[in-house]
Amino acid sequence: MNFSSSPVVALRDVAIYQDVNTILSNVNFDITKGEFVYLIGRTGSGKSSLLKTLYADLPLLTGSASVAEFNLSKLPRRQVPYLRRKVGIIFQDFQLLFDRTVAENLTFVLKATGWKDKSKVKQRISEVLMRVGLDSAASKMPHQLSGGEQQRIVIARSLLNEPVILFADEPTGNLDPMVADGIMKLFEEINNSGTAILMATHNYEIINRYPKRVLKCEHGKVLDSIVEQFSMTNGF
Repeated sequence: MNFSSSPVVALRDVAIYQDVNTILSNVNFDITKGEFVYLIGRTGSGKSSLLKTLYADLPLLTGSASVAEFNLSKLPRRQVPYLRRKVGIIFQDFQLLFDRTVAENLTFVLKATGWKDKSKVKQRISEVLMRVGLDSAASKMPHQLSGGEQQRIVIARSLLNEPVILFADEPTGNLDPMVADGIMKLFEEINNSGTAILMATHNYEIINRYPKRVLKCEHGKVLDSIVEQFSMTNGF
């Protein structure tokens, strides 16, 4: 697939740190508009730290990188919320506010990102809930939903500001295989509509069922399946 526009993510000679330790070095890759890429590697190999660097939860200290046209190496803290409006972040542990309804969870995000018109807020919430197949869940509390439904709400939350890319950290890690398959089908629908996805996963079955480009964190490097061949055994 060829895209003429500039990459959604571009890394050049980047190092990724955990505390003071360099965990990945000489990282170079692009993700173009509408691409779907898996990020794999053993626990502790740097996957989550790489994702956190891309959405500016960890600082970029070495190399250069851009995400959604934001230069991470020169990004002031006050600009981070603007970057976060252009990307969607999906966590394995959901990070929903359990004392608020689904609609209140989504309203909280919209207000935090500058939405003020109540009718537009209500309309946008309805749109994203419909997109994930949970338009009847707005008034429910998170604890009234199954794990798979909670993950769909998290995906809806990530779509509120129409991001150019979703960063998903083990989004099927806590879900049984049938539910995980439904979540993957939802990701494919979102990706087919033009949103790029970078998804960290340990789920070998999903990678087999939905083959995509793969980035692998291994021995302090990030290997790219479109550049070189590497082993894809279960457990990575």
